[in-house]
Amino acid sequence: MGRRLRKKDLLISIRQERKLLDKMLSSLTRRQMTVPGVTKGGWSVKDIIAHLAEWQKMNLDWYAAGVRGERPHLPAPGYTMRELPLLNHRIFLKYRRRPLRAVMNDFQTRHNRIVRLIRSLSDADLITPGRYSWTGPSWTLSDYLRAATTAHYLWARTRIRRWHKRQETGGV
Repeated sequence: MGRRLRKKDLLISIRQERKLLDKMLSSLTRRQMTVPGVTKGGWSVKDIIAHLAEWQKMNLDWYAAGVRGERPHLPAPGYTMRELPLLNHRIFLKYRRRPLRAVMNDFQTRHNRIVRLIRSLSDADLITPGRYSWTGPSWTLSDYLRAATTAHYLWARTRIRRWHKRQETGGV
């Protein structure tokens, strides 16, 4: 997964990427947030934000299941890691009719929950391989939380920025 981030660095990274994503989102109108076509799959900005929120929820659920001594289904019941495109499409279908305000609220709430979780954990909890059986032998909890926040925020921002630039220049 790359360089493992300790709590302080993970929180800084999340704050920086979230600030950049929020800045990008604040440049858009409510209408722009719901126009399909930001991704090749036809997602809108709202759909991308719903995607981020759902992956954060899944990460929080995996952690909670692990704490209860359960082995969560990764990435989701009925899906393997090779089937992520199918899972992502299911997420899109699940949230596509959800109002923008509700999606943004979900995103903020889950972001806050992830940050609170990270703050509650020690560096050892975050970066020790094998600390949680569900993370497997090569990923740590920090890796999962980083993927659901910092890396995903960058991914979203990149897609939104490219789409927005095409809109401004009249491109397709």
